[in-house]
Amino acid sequence: MDEDVSERRVVVGIDGSPSSYEALRWALHYAGLIGGVVDAVAVWDLPGLYGWSGPVVDMDVDEEESRRRMQAEMAEVLGPGATDSVRTHLVHGNTSGVLLRAAEGAEVLVVGSRGRGGFASALLGSVSQHVAQHATCPVVIVRTTKE
Repeated sequence: MDEDVSERRVVVGIDGSPSSYEALRWALHYAGLIGGVVDAVAVWDLPGLYGWSGPVVDMDVDEEESRRRMQAEMAEVLGPGATDSVRTHLVHGNTSGVLLRAAEGAEVLVVGSRGRGGFASALLGSVSQHVAQHATCPVVIVRTTKE
């Protein structure tokens, strides 16, 4: 992610969960208030790369499917016109590490309180907890109204 250092960037992690959609909406609103840009970052991973021995997976097909799904979800959450105001980044790797790198030099990193996995009773998900402890910029953790 090459960025203009004079830009006021708001980085938001999205994963298809309701709280990540709330985080995306919050990030757009905040970026509008500060005259910033939104970098929406989705992370994809393949279990086979970390020791799980399963069927052979075509990484190009998986990445393209992830990119297509990301664009469709963004349009559904924001509406078709609003997606033009968000720069999307689909990055392969460890979610926490990717978000921390993406947020370097940003005004703020915005994440949902819980992603798709984890325990429903947990106050924070593992990613939101990790980035809150290790980010070099302020972190906003957004909850949904249903939590």
